[in-house]
Amino acid sequence: MLSRKGIIPEEYVLTRLAEDVPDHARYRARERRARFVGKNGACNVAHKNIREQGRFLQDVFTTLVDLKWPHTLLIFTMSFLCTWLLFGMVWWLIAFAHGDLDHSTRLQRDPAEGAAGAAASFVPCVTSIHSFTSAFLFSIEVQVTIGFGGRMVTEECPAAILVLIVQNIVGLVINAIMLGCIFMKTSQAHRRAETLIFSKHAVIALREGKLCFMLRVGDLRKSMIISATIRMQVVKKTASLEGEVVPLNQIDIQMENPVGGNSIFLVSPLIIYHVIDKNSPLYDISPMNLHHHEDLEIIVILEGVVETTGITTQARTSYLADEILWGQRFVPIVAEEDGRYSVDYSKFGNTVKVPTPSCTARQLEEDKSIMDTMTLSPKGTIRRRSVKLKPKFTISDEPS
Repeated sequence: MLSRKGIIPEEYVLTRLAEDVPDHARYRARERRARFVGKNGACNVAHKNIREQGRFLQDVFTTLVDLKWPHTLLIFTMSFLCTWLLFGMVWWLIAFAHGDLDHSTRLQRDPAEGAAGAAASFVPCVTSIHSFTSAFLFSIEVQVTIGFGGRMVTEECPAAILVLIVQNIVGLVINAIMLGCIFMKTSQAHRRAETLIFSKHAVIALREGKLCFMLRVGDLRKSMIISATIRMQVVKKTASLEGEVVPLNQIDIQMENPVGGNSIFLVSPLIIYHVIDKNSPLYDISPMNLHHHEDLEIIVILEGVVETTGITTQARTSYLADEILWGQRFVPIVAEEDGRYSVDYSKFGNTVKVPTPSCTARQLEEDKSIMDTMTLSPKGTIRRRSVKLKPKFTISDEPS
C-alpha cells in the first residue's frame, strides 16, 4: 500500500520482500532427470540444425507415412486440386488453340450462324467446352473417371488424346500412393504395441538367493506375438579413463531365460528378471541410490511379429531410479479356474514387501553373513489350514 501511494520507492519494497524469503527457499531443488524413453515408448529426443533437409525428399513415401494425419490429408487434397487445375488449364489451352471456344461463342450468339457452322461439320477437340470452368470440370471427369457423358474427346486432335493418357496415368499414380500411405499409417507397428503393457514400477528383490531386477510384461490381445524377444539397457552418463564424457551411454543387461536367448512365450503376463551380478551395471546400486536425483534409466524393448498381419512391432518403456521399488515382489495374477487359466489384470502392477537386504549386490556377495541374519520365510507368512477328512464309508467285519 505504501508503494502504491508513492511514500516508499518501489525498489525498496522489492528488496525488503526478497530479504524476507528464507535462505533455503532461494535455491531451487534439482530437477528430475529427463527421460530418454517415455513410459509410453516415445523417444524424448529433439533433432535440431539438420542442414541436409533434401535427404527426406529422397524417400517421399516414408516421409508421408511419418507425417501426422492432418498434414497427410492436406498434401493429398492439394495434390488432387493442383492436378485438376493444371490439366484444366491444359484442356482450356487445347480448346482455345483449336478454336473450340470461338465456335461455341458463335453458337451461343447466333443460332442461325451456328446451324450453318454445323452444316460445315466443325469437329472440336473436346465437345461442350465453353470456358475454363467447363475445362476444369472435364479435367475432374477424366482423372476420377466419372464420365457424365456431356463432354468427350474426339479424334480431331492427337494432342488431346495424348493429354488424356497422361492425366489418367498421373491420377493412377496419385491414387496408388494415397492408398498405400493410408494403409501403412493405419497398420503401423505402434498401433499393436498399444495392447502390450508393462508394469508401472520395477522391483528389486531376492530370487534364488541373489538380488534380481524384475518387471512384468503382458499382452491384452488374444492374438499372439510370434518370435517375441525382450531386451533391456541401462542409459546413464559415464566418463572414460581419457576424460571423454558420454551423456547417454547404453549398456546391455543380460536377462535370465531358461528357454535360451531373449525369446519369450507371451501368452500370459510374465515376470522378466535380471540377476544382479558382477557383470551387471546395477552391481553397486543400493536403496540409497533409488531417488529422482540418480542418473539412471533402464529401457525395456519388446519386439515381435504380429500374428494377424505379419508386421514387426515394438513396444518400449523405461524406469527411472525412483520408479524402482526395493524389497518388493509382484503378486501372482494367474489362477486356474474351471479347467483353464485366468489372468486378473487388476493386480498387474501390485507388489508386496518381502525381506530383502538393504545393501548392494557387491556387498551381498562379499559378505555372506548378511543372508544368515535374514528371515526369508517368517512364521505367519503362509497361512495353512488343517482340514479333517471324514470318511464317507466304514468297514466292519461281517458276522459269521
